[in-house]
Amino acid sequence: MTSTATFREETIDRTRMQQIIRAHPRAAVFESCILDEGDFSRLDMDGYRFNQCSLSRANWLAASLEESRWQKCRGSNCDFSSAQLSDSRFDHCDLNNSFWRRATLSSVQFKDCKLTGAHLQEVSGWALEFRDCLLVSADLRGLSFRKAQLEGMDFSDADLSGCDFRDAVFSGGSLRNAQTKLTRFEGADLRDTDISGLNVMDAKYFKKAVISQRQAAAVLASFGLIVA
Repeated sequence: MTSTATFREETIDRTRMQQIIRAHPRAAVFESCILDEGDFSRLDMDGYRFNQCSLSRANWLAASLEESRWQKCRGSNCDFSSAQLSDSRFDHCDLNNSFWRRATLSSVQFKDCKLTGAHLQEVSGWALEFRDCLLVSADLRGLSFRKAQLEGMDFSDADLSGCDFRDAVFSGGSLRNAQTKLTRFEGADLRDTDISGLNVMDAKYFKKAVISQRQAAAVLASFGLIVA
């Protein structure tokens, strides 16, 4: 049985990671390590844990990272495109401008993460969960949030074209000035989120969606109507 190995404050490149994989499959913890600009594409790192690591511009293209754990990591511009990430957890990570195109994100959880400018189009999987995350100006085209409980989510200026928010419940957060071409909000509860700048006048996509009287007045005012 392979024992769990912990690596602290090391600089990890591809060669070093391959050595660790051979010696400790599914059983490595990285504490405050530097993986900046490393090429870890197509490596098998299932079950690995990364705590307070620096991942800036690291390449995880098509890597296997199922059941991995990421806590308080910093990874601006890192690339998880086509990676296998099912059942992984990201907690308090800064992943601004990261790339996730065609990644498999089944049962992945993002909690208190910064994903401003992230590219999450064409991801696959089910039960993807976000909580208290910043997705300002992110590209989320086609992503499904159907029946999701969306707590503290900031989608301001994000591209939500083709997304599915049917029956979703928004608790706080913002949809301010988001792009919502062909985005579905039927049955969504939007009362507790900022919808300023959102075009809710296309009834086909907002059937049975719930907004507050205050929000309704603001929407009508944006069209030059006066609520007396």
